[in-house]
Amino acid sequence: MLPEKLQEIIDDFALMTDRHERAEYLIEIADRFETVKVPAEISTPPHPEVNHVTMCESDAYVWAVDKPDGTQTYYFDVLNPQGLSAMAMSVILGETLSGQPLDVVAQVPSDIVLKIFGNEISMGKGQGLMGIVNMVNAFAKTKLQNS
Repeated sequence: MLPEKLQEIIDDFALMTDRHERAEYLIEIADRFETVKVPAEISTPPHPEVNHVTMCESDAYVWAVDKPDGTQTYYFDVLNPQGLSAMAMSVILGETLSGQPLDVVAQVPSDIVLKIFGNEISMGKGQGLMGIVNMVNAFAKTKLQNS
């Protein structure tokens, strides 16, 4: 089961049949990237390789910061200024998964990328975006295993 806010976004995209409408909505989301961008006190470029999403063409990075309540806050960086899809995916994940129970975050399937971006997404872009989801999952799973 997905967190409510994430499910709402997926439901919004499910109602969109026009590719241009989907693209405009994704650009609107990507415009909020600064809200989930990694703060300078956590990391500045060049970022550690451990945070690098290796399959992402947009040179994306992911961090998880543990919170006192046992959840995590997720931060991102996308070094390619043209990486709007990676920025949009980062905003969606940051806004909907930060502060959620780790067992819920760990179970978010990477195929949400297809539900958000549509089945016509290129394989390379899809793999990169799924890599961002998988890295968030991995941080939650690691924290669960170590607590």
